Amino acid sequence: MSVTTTTGTALRRIQTGNALSAFGNGFTVPFLFIYVAQVRGLGASTAGVVLALFAVAALVVLPFTGRAIDRRGPLPVAVAGTLLASAGSLGIALSSGVASIFASAVVFGAGLAVIQPALATMIVWCSTTATRSRAFATQFFLNNLGLGIGGLLGGMVVDPERPASFLLLFGIESAMYVLLGVTVATVRMPKGSHAGGGVGRVEEGAPEPGGRPSILADRAMVTLCVLGFVTFFACYGQFESGLSAYAVEVSRVSPATLGAALAANTAVIVLAQFAVLRIVERRRRSRVIAVVGLIWAVAWLAAGVSGLVAERHAQAVAALIATYALFGLGEAMLSPTVAPLVADLAPPRMVGRYNSAFALVKQLALAIGPAVGGPMAATLHVPYIVMLVLCSLGITVLALLLGRRLTAAQDDPLRTVVVASSKPAGPAGAGEPSRTAVPVQTA
Repeated sequence: MSVTTTTGTALRRIQTGNALSAFGNGFTVPFLFIYVAQVRGLGASTAGVVLALFAVAALVVLPFTGRAIDRRGPLPVAVAGTLLASAGSLGIALSSGVASIFASAVVFGAGLAVIQPALATMIVWCSTTATRSRAFATQFFLNNLGLGIGGLLGGMVVDPERPASFLLLFGIESAMYVLLGVTVATVRMPKGSHAGGGVGRVEEGAPEPGGRPSILADRAMVTLCVLGFVTFFACYGQFESGLSAYAVEVSRVSPATLGAALAANTAVIVLAQFAVLRIVERRRRSRVIAVVGLIWAVAWLAAGVSGLVAERHAQAVAALIATYALFGLGEAMLSPTVAPLVADLAPPRMVGRYNSAFALVKQLALAIGPAVGGPMAATLHVPYIVMLVLCSLGITVLALLLGRRLTAAQDDPLRTVVVASSKPAGPAGAGEPSRTAVPVQTA
């Protein structure tokens, strides 16, 4: 079997398992708060702590996850993560007391945190610079498709009056993580990985490169991490808290309308992902991210308009749906851009640590975003919108700064080609022309 066939098969299995786990996750994500607060009768504050514990657990385990991936390889780490996530999901379903549900939330959050950078590293191992953007775009597409279908089917099954219906949902989610683990365990990773071998794995007895100090010394990676924090704070960190609170309290839309807006977000991602990919994969990554910042600034202005025209319900609803749709367009542009860039910035034996460092930044933003956005959206309406418009413009500024710190191959990989040099390899006329890698920017 050729290397290309092996990597293609491995990548398809990884993507399939990832889609199935997203499908299972979609069954529970929209209903977790209701399950803990109402069905188990533990109250809204306990449900809030459960959601927070996911982030806390991730922040604890991620600093160790990258080193484990680079030492042991991503496959066993991913399998361990799926077992934790499966056990945590089942534990949440069966827990009736506060202590047990908190413990299960920690286990579940730790599992999710381990899975994400491990799968990302596996995708890096099974792709090349030319195919990586499409691989990560496919992962993002399948994640959203799985979450959307899972959420739709879960909504048909769940009934707050029947606790057993929630047990079924969590049981399905737990089973999907087991299936992800089995699928990942059967993946045959390519020998030597990509780009010259040994990527992401420290050879036995080889000197260990510096961990955190090496990442902090990488100015491009530090800039990307700051950019990532602002990006996740201004978008994902607001979806389930600030933006939802603003929509209900200020724009005065119903929860059903909010659900339609979320559906619009998912629909844009699913329908536009590959059309957007064809446009952005041959553009400079830094400029694509800069455009996303501008799009999201417009999205937050649209959210502000929905609050100003709250008395005109139809216009408020249209503006809010436009907000979520614009966020979806930006997300579709980021998926083939940011994750591949993290991989291309990483030294060969530190891919796991770079992926884990970026995942840690993401978790920090997802933890701080709701804590800041929720209260502001409910009380400081205008400052809330102004803050997030400025954050979005900050994404644009940071992206342009990042572009100055990237090489041509990192910023624009598909436009860097190998051309034949007319200069002989040896003395004049003494041999074949040598081939030299020269970055060439096409129009």
